[in-house]
Amino acid sequence: QAQLVESGGGSVQAGGSLRLSCVASGGIFSNYAMGWFRQAPGKEREFVAAISRRGITIDYAQSVKGRFTISRDNAKNAVSLQMNSLKPEDTAVYYCAAGSVVSYDVVSYAFWGPGSQVTVST
Repeated sequence: QAQLVESGGGSVQAGGSLRLSCVASGGIFSNYAMGWFRQAPGKEREFVAAISRRGITIDYAQSVKGRFTISRDNAKNAVSLQMNSLKPEDTAVYYCAAGSVVSYDVVSYAFWGPGSQVTVST
């Protein structure tokens, strides 16, 4: 079974930048679409960004469009999320996920990482 592990989370001030990475093992990475989701306390897990198997199709939530960039390196079994112009409302646990197709729905992803905390302060 595929396993995912996120890294790169931490605390930054508003307007700063942070880069999250996710490394996969136990599966054929290039067979999966990859997504990033986030969940703040008391809120549902929400879609952030996703990228197709070959990186041709990319989609973002409207709340992060123009600020975040998703990318993947299939040779390294890794997907990244570059986050710029961070806002306090971006504070959440960020999760890496693998699925069959690019989707906004959490049920479309079969494998999930344990999450990485991102905190943006004022």
